[in-house]
Amino acid sequence: MGQICLSGIVKSYGKEVVVKNLDLTVNPGEFLTILGPSGCGKTTTLRMIAGLEEPDEGDIKLGDRTVFSRNEGVILPPEMRGLGLIFQSYALWPHMNVAKNITLALKEQKLSKDEIEARLQNALELVQLTGYAQRYPSELSGGQQQRVAVARLIALRPSYLLMDEPLSNLDATLRTEMRASLKRLHRDLDATTVYVTHDQIEALTLSDRIIIMNEGRIMQEGTPYDIYHHPANLFVAEFIGDPGINLFEGHVVKGVLECADVKIPVPAALKDYEGKLVAACRPEKIQMSYKAKKGWQEVKTEILQPTGADTILEVKAGDTSITLLQSGFITLDEGTPLWINFDLDALSFFDPDTQNNLRVGKE
Repeated sequence: MGQICLSGIVKSYGKEVVVKNLDLTVNPGEFLTILGPSGCGKTTTLRMIAGLEEPDEGDIKLGDRTVFSRNEGVILPPEMRGLGLIFQSYALWPHMNVAKNITLALKEQKLSKDEIEARLQNALELVQLTGYAQRYPSELSGGQQQRVAVARLIALRPSYLLMDEPLSNLDATLRTEMRASLKRLHRDLDATTVYVTHDQIEALTLSDRIIIMNEGRIMQEGTPYDIYHHPANLFVAEFIGDPGINLFEGHVVKGVLECADVKIPVPAALKDYEGKLVAACRPEKIQMSYKAKKGWQEVKTEILQPTGADTILEVKAGDTSITLLQSGFITLDEGTPLWINFDLDALSFFDPDTQNNLRVGKE
């Protein structure tokens, strides 16, 4: 177990710069997720750590070892970096059974038969595939094949674990199961882990820390709580959250942000703010009442989406659409009046020009 450190990393493909002067440190034993949309540079960053791509500039260190340095002429191949890799494809040998797929790398390390067998059985047990050792990949479901790929890493016991969207080929139920398996894997191996995904649920549920990238740059880094509750800018605010965050753009008048048919209180620090302002509020943070309350705003019910434990409500204040998230299975007729209220502590405010959060560091 050791630190991963990237300094001044630049990577281009032709004239397109996909990673722009990236500095990133992953602490020993940390589970760090790189999250972002397609083309943001997250997979390229992971592949450079693995040695599958070479940066144009910069340095990469794994623990005390420099594995890449353009200036020093150091380029260590992937097989010498002590890494474990899981990709979107399961990468299983179709002509080998589960046991051989898991133990192939161990045999190349010339471990004893007893040690290999012990690691095999331990790995199978941890991924709940005991009894599947003699089956072939074609005899397994997609989730079972991915578990074999995980078991291969468990048996290898790498110090560094890199995962590139390993759950994207699985259905929703299997993704939930495999998230638990991957979190257990990280805990059992105590490995320094870098996980790449475009799925915010995976990032929020798995990570100690999240890096959000866009257009080759880091937009924000922090704990899942901070990323979700205190987005640094509008890109992060809109990218994180399902259902998505509500945004209201308007002008401050006498301590109230007026956004067409919606009025939102602003904190004392912003009461004298001039120009446009964007308020943001998570759907679950908007208070809702079935009866009129003093100071609350009336809205009309438009669309309900019960999900079982929760209900997503689309409501309208005049022509302004607002998304609410409420606990329970709610049934209401279209046009039913409701009343909503914005909690000042649950709001974030952004400069529409810089797109930066005006309250970061002021909580």
